[in-house]
Amino acid sequence: MRVLAACLFAGVVFAMTVDSVSAAEKVPAVLNQKVKSIKGEEVDLSKYQGKVLLVVNVATRCGATPQYEQLEGLNDKYKDKGLAVLGFPCNQFGGQEPGTEDEIAKYCKAKWDVSFDMFAKIDVNGENASPLYKTLTSNSKTAGDIKWNFEKFLIGRNGEIVARFPTKTKPDAPEVVQAIEAELAKPAK
Repeated sequence: MRVLAACLFAGVVFAMTVDSVSAAEKVPAVLNQKVKSIKGEEVDLSKYQGKVLLVVNVATRCGATPQYEQLEGLNDKYKDKGLAVLGFPCNQFGGQEPGTEDEIAKYCKAKWDVSFDMFAKIDVNGENASPLYKTLTSNSKTAGDIKWNFEKFLIGRNGEIVARFPTKTKPDAPEVVQAIEAELAKPAK
């Protein structure tokens, strides 16, 4: 009887372990991390699972800063269909994001009426690069250092990194919009 009880207990523990491991495996690597919001709150990126993401390193004093308006336009147009735009301020390119998180948030709201999710300032290249950006830039489809502000990564509903668009490709460019719409048309897995 004790042997039977021990076997039963071991089976239950094993089943619970397998279940928790498979639940963790279901979160794609790009979403299996935590970041800080622009307000300093911890955000688990797994909350975006099943959404299409446009991840962008942003700056408020860059020639490409007007892309905030186009990013907000995409957010407004597609958020109810499952798109989430995520902005990550970065000061690695020409010192074009010198402000504090509070200053960045106020500027983005006042100048561009940004309502998409913004996060704390990060590095996107080098040894201090955010783990998110290390994941984005090590993917075989999108490998390589970030070259400037406003590089855009498109992540599908299943967590796959689908595309990377350079600074010069505006958020509302046909190739970006078509890629977003194609990903939104796919069911979440």
